[in-house]
Amino acid sequence: MSIYLKLIWSYLKIGFFGFGGGYAMLALIENEIVSPGWITEKMFTDIVAISQMTPGPIGINSATYIGYVAPMQAIGGSPLWGILGSVLCTLVVILPSFLLVLYAGHYIRRHRESEVIRGIFAGLRPVVIGLIASAALILMNGENFGYTSPDVTRSVIIAAVVLAINLSTKIHPIWLICAAGLTGYLIF
Repeated sequence: MSIYLKLIWSYLKIGFFGFGGGYAMLALIENEIVSPGWITEKMFTDIVAISQMTPGPIGINSATYIGYVAPMQAIGGSPLWGILGSVLCTLVVILPSFLLVLYAGHYIRRHRESEVIRGIFAGLRPVVIGLIASAALILMNGENFGYTSPDVTRSVIIAAVVLAINLSTKIHPIWLICAAGLTGYLIF
């Protein structure tokens, strides 16, 4: 049962301190779920990839997945332990946001012209940008770019081409994902 308390504590921290959306939360999520050994670095990158292809935010998707996997590894047995973990982690990660938005929305509406509120938001914007940039750096690892020199070169070329196409055209991201997946299949 201690696995559930550890999961609740980790996802409470992620819920309270995960500002700026999914990518900004990646460093915190990685620290909280990879460091205790609940998943490997490779599984983390897979979760990020799958979370981007499934509906919902990465924090909630990872909470649901880790909530299932961690108890199954720690306790084993019935899948019901995993389902219980999924439900707990998902509820715990959204609880702080729900409470903060409920209170903050009311407070911000009342004080929207306040210099203090404007100053807080002005200070939070650069932090969120920095956290999103750190997420990009976290994902630039051996699991995503390969460990050998030719794999790294090919991966960087694919990433650069997709970035260039994305910035210069109006092609839908789904088509870019499909094309990059097909390219990776053919090259690797």
